[in-house]
Amino acid sequence: MIPVNEPALDGHEKDYLIEAIESGWISSDGAFIKQFEEDFSGYLGAKYGVAVSSGTAALETALYSAGVCEGDEVIMPSFTIISCAIAVIRLGAKPVFVDVESDNWCINVNQIKKNITERTKLIMAVHMYGHPADMTPIMEIANQHDLVVLEDASQVHGAEYKGIKCGAIGHISIFSFYANKIITTGEGGMVITSDKEMSKRARSYRNLCFQEDRRFYHEDLGYNFRMTNLQAAIGVAQVERLDEFVKRKRYIGKLYVDALRNIDGIKTQVEQKWAKMVYWMYCIELDESLGMDSTAMMQALRKRGIGTHPFFVGLHEQPILLKKGLVKSSDAFPVTERISRQGLYLPSGMTLTEKDVNTVVDAIQEIIKESRTGNV
Repeated sequence: MIPVNEPALDGHEKDYLIEAIESGWISSDGAFIKQFEEDFSGYLGAKYGVAVSSGTAALETALYSAGVCEGDEVIMPSFTIISCAIAVIRLGAKPVFVDVESDNWCINVNQIKKNITERTKLIMAVHMYGHPADMTPIMEIANQHDLVVLEDASQVHGAEYKGIKCGAIGHISIFSFYANKIITTGEGGMVITSDKEMSKRARSYRNLCFQEDRRFYHEDLGYNFRMTNLQAAIGVAQVERLDEFVKRKRYIGKLYVDALRNIDGIKTQVEQKWAKMVYWMYCIELDESLGMDSTAMMQALRKRGIGTHPFFVGLHEQPILLKKGLVKSSDAFPVTERISRQGLYLPSGMTLTEKDVNTVVDAIQEIIKESRTGNV
């Protein structure tokens, strides 16, 4: 089986883990946590990094740090993971969904302005599948309406927008270090900002809102979202190789681009002139003219020993959000709905070879041919 993803852990990960264990600091204190925060925020060109236990924890921590609270509204794309909405809801705020662009699958900038109300507090710009959102107009809209911009950069470690690293453009950003991300700590995340006050709020929130001068006295409610020193040790080793990983991801992406370029019925994410894409996952969209959806393609690829993964289901189509009255059954976002049904990830791991890519592409061509003759 060619897996969808496989991390590269053949650097200093083992050495640093042993060092962390031998230090005795295996929980949420220890030298590797501070080093990881400084190394990663420094790589991005930001002032502060606050390591947390997951990307979802990072989202909630960042929203809290930006001052999002009960009654506020947060504009975000419907096409993203439900963690984005969960974090907003847990703080008592309301997610407001918009559609995405048809070519890069990131938030549709033109729909943001239409959805701003007197309750809007923040715009969540989700960089999708390794491609940046169009940040200049998003920041302009935010400045015009005195809004905060949060970048969900979970899928774009090392990507750039107009020469600036994603995660260092908005007022605050978050990253995930889940096992399938470009760099990983197994589970983990980080809040990134150059705003000192936001960073202080983030450090407080991840640590149950303990006060520095009176530990068990609380003026606000936080969570135990702390990262362990063991996780951070892996993170330090991963950051050391981030440029190498980005280069490898772009190489794999180019192999796919070249191999799929002339296959009718296959659409791919289009790298914009202002973007340096990192191909977190190489994704395809099946044209509806093929007469098959992503589920059928994934099943056919699995039979051939090729792992895949479906796209996100639009948040406006999530039953739990309908039940909570946060969306209406009449809500419609055509691009999100189309790519959710027609899109899938192809194998994109660090260990993928050119031979693997050719195997995947040959299988896709074979399946499409069979589909057109009614043999799938």
